[in-house]
Amino acid sequence: MPVPDAACVAKVRGRVQGVGFRWWTRDQLSRLGLTGSARNLDDGSVEVVAHGDPAAIERLLAALRGPHTPGRVDSVEVTRIPG
Repeated sequence: MPVPDAACVAKVRGRVQGVGFRWWTRDQLSRLGLTGSARNLDDGSVEVVAHGDPAAIERLLAALRGPHTPGRVDSVEVTRIPG
């Protein structure tokens, strides 16, 4: 039985603008087979929207919190969107 899709919106705070963070995030989305986007917000954070396999979304969120992101991530606030 196929796993239902999931979705989330993550607000990433830290030094995440002007360091290639959005491009890196879009690459992660693609590599994980997710659809979504990454955009700069006026408060200096980046909004990441992801849709697809729940396990892949969890891997994306782990990558966003991990040590290998461009810039510096201070926090990732996740809002789950019911499927």
